[in-house]
Amino acid sequence: MENWWQKPVTSLKGIGSKRAEAFSRLGIETVGDLLNFYPRLDSYIDYSHLATIRELKTDGSRQIFEAEAMRAVERYSGGGRRYAVITVKDETGYAEIFLFGAQRFQARRFKPGSRILVTGRVKPGRGAAKAVSEVLLQPCDEYSLDRSVGILPVYNLTESLTQQNLRAAVRQALQMAQAYGIPETIPAIICKKYGFPSRFESVSNLHFPASMERFRLAKRRLVYEELFLLQCGLMLNREHTHDGRPGIKHGRNGEIVRQVLRNLPFSLTAAQQKAWADISGDMEDVKPMHRLLQGDVGSGKTVIAALALAKTAENGFQGCIMAPTGILAQQHLETLTEYFKGTGIAIKILTSNTKTAERREILQELAEGRLKILVGTHALLQDDVVFSHLALVVTDEQHRFGVNQRAALVNKSEFAPDVLIMTATPIPRTLALTVYGDVETSVMRGMPPGRKAVETLCYTGDMRQQVYAGMVRQIRAGRQAYVVCASIDESDAMEEVRSVNDVYAELKKTWLKDIPCGLLHGKLKPAEKDEIMEAFAAGKLKCLVTTTVIEVGVNVPNATLMIVENAERFGLAQLHQLRGRVGRGDKQSYCVLLTDNLEADNLARLAVLHNSNDGFELAQRDLELRGAGQLFGLRQHGLPDLRLADILRDTDVLLAARKDALRVLAQPELRQEMLQGAANLFDSCFAGIFNS
Repeated sequence: MENWWQKPVTSLKGIGSKRAEAFSRLGIETVGDLLNFYPRLDSYIDYSHLATIRELKTDGSRQIFEAEAMRAVERYSGGGRRYAVITVKDETGYAEIFLFGAQRFQARRFKPGSRILVTGRVKPGRGAAKAVSEVLLQPCDEYSLDRSVGILPVYNLTESLTQQNLRAAVRQALQMAQAYGIPETIPAIICKKYGFPSRFESVSNLHFPASMERFRLAKRRLVYEELFLLQCGLMLNREHTHDGRPGIKHGRNGEIVRQVLRNLPFSLTAAQQKAWADISGDMEDVKPMHRLLQGDVGSGKTVIAALALAKTAENGFQGCIMAPTGILAQQHLETLTEYFKGTGIAIKILTSNTKTAERREILQELAEGRLKILVGTHALLQDDVVFSHLALVVTDEQHRFGVNQRAALVNKSEFAPDVLIMTATPIPRTLALTVYGDVETSVMRGMPPGRKAVETLCYTGDMRQQVYAGMVRQIRAGRQAYVVCASIDESDAMEEVRSVNDVYAELKKTWLKDIPCGLLHGKLKPAEKDEIMEAFAAGKLKCLVTTTVIEVGVNVPNATLMIVENAERFGLAQLHQLRGRVGRGDKQSYCVLLTDNLEADNLARLAVLHNSNDGFELAQRDLELRGAGQLFGLRQHGLPDLRLADILRDTDVLLAARKDALRVLAQPELRQEMLQGAANLFDSCFAGIFNS
């Protein structure tokens, strides 16, 4: 049966229209989607190795055991939020299962005497009981038909689907795969080189492992496959982007670059000098530059972008800088205008708020080549934005733009323009290869002279009132403050958080009763967000209660205090990025991290922020603690999420896959075999990168 994997899941026995809706909520529309809906890799159930409660190790690792429910109670944390505890027992001892946030309602499912299969992290508890958190609970009767199978998968589910539903459907899909065959996606020569099992065998043993050894072989092959196809897709996109256009060879630095250097209010740091030498050298080569400029918060990346734009302009070409928000674009305009005084180079801005007449004038000057430097947002991507001779594309916080958006801007030139990517999020080399393809990296550490390090303080919820009293004192002294709240979405609400709306309403009634303040979050319209931020930047608002929408590109030198509610909900690198919004003037600034999570691991993690202002060190710690996917997810780049691979853990595999991808694309027969495999993908996410 040709393209059997594209058949809808309703073609499988037992899946009608109502159940198909439940599968759809999991992103499963076709038989192929079902086979690519992998189990939780740390939660397989091996009935020959179920532990008793006494055998559970209290080392924080995930373990599986079966027990009888005794009672369920609700308790309150130090911050006044509810959670549930189910006490369970077996013939060897007792354990307490902790359920936070929406999970606590599961406690109602398990009446005294019912048997539960528990998967979770085990730590020492009160007295002789063991404490189990981050749990997955299932009634044992769901497994009664499966006990003879051996090793069983555990899937993430929606409310109306059971593990048995998923397993039965996957078994049918695997029967179809065995009958009709799964097309290979990796050239045969590579499979032979690494001794990979077939794709059918790999997919089958990931869902229903014949043994843990077979599972490990299957996972190894599928991890490689993800990284190999991702690298092939990136390289093909890169070919498409440059498509044989000639590069631009700039001359040595001239008078305009020297004038910008004279206009700077400070001398370049050693790190800035090194980065500028790298970029200037790239621009003087006919090969197009493709460089990632990583600079910690406040390290002075915009200065380097200004010098690159000056070099482009003095060579008679055009350059642009694209920012993710209108506010950041406006700040770039103001900064660049100061740096370019006396050069005779005009700089203009194009955003969605640019008035029609002004926009028409900008587009005409741009098309005629009279406008050399343009600052903008996504508005630069519009079809009617036409450059006469675009030679430099700078993107700030480029991870906020997708693959196709970045390509659209680069393709607005008859040349292969130089590309400079700026980010304050430190990215390991392997992750940069994954996100950006073939890219050189320049790293700037340290801050320009005159900047004071932000002092970071960590407090538990019982200090909340004292912290807000301190905020009022700062505001009365003429300063401004941010209060940052964690966003809440259904897929991430493991415990209750203080929402931005609730905190704003509470502060308006109490501490900020007579103080002008604003509420900012992602659900506001762009014009509303810009209006609120402009009022805060102008000093009309003294406090901004906000979500992480202020994480990038807000420059308010008078803001000297940031309070972060539920700080445990953020990664270290993100907290470092957030606190970079204060300390931008010459006054001492503070970042206060508030948490109601009293676990020792959480408090120790937040203490790292207190002891370090090095964003690169913090990003590395974050990678170790949270993994690359959470720190720097791929989907926001327009790339498919990695289901199995982990950039940090699988560095060696990534580098090998990249080397193999280069070899395959360079040989016509292997290239064709790979493209045929990609065309047969039943994974629409990976198919997308080859069609972009």
